Amino acid sequence: MRSASRAPHLPKHIQTLFLVFFAANLIHFAHNAEYIAFYPGIPSWLTRERVYLAWIAGVSIGLLGLLLSRTRLRAAGLGLIAAYGALGIDGLAHYTLALCSEHTLATNLTIWFEALTGLGLLLVSAVHANRGVGRVVFVDPASGR
Repeated sequence: MRSASRAPHLPKHIQTLFLVFFAANLIHFAHNAEYIAFYPGIPSWLTRERVYLAWIAGVSIGLLGLLLSRTRLRAAGLGLIAAYGALGIDGLAHYTLALCSEHTLATNLTIWFEALTGLGLLLVSAVHANRGVGRVVFVDPASGR
């Protein structure tokens, strides 16, 4: 039996998408950091350490979203989870620095894995957050329903 004061869990499909995107995001950032010298067009100021710090900043948004989604701020939490997913689409910015053909197969796979799973997390979380927004609930004063 669920406690009345405890917020319900996120639906399984959002939890699964979150975990898959988390993995894709970590794989892409780790690949960026460890093979930064081989990424075409990467600015010289971008170091291995800065890549990992950027990953920590991004994942913090997603983790905060998970925490908030378990409170009365569920819609805000889902919004942050959606924003975390949107960060994955930014991986496509690699193609503004160099053509797809200039990247290795592994690089392209990590970019697309992150971007597609991020897009999925963004869309599903945003739709789920929006389900309750804008609904008007009428209560019959006589019956309380």
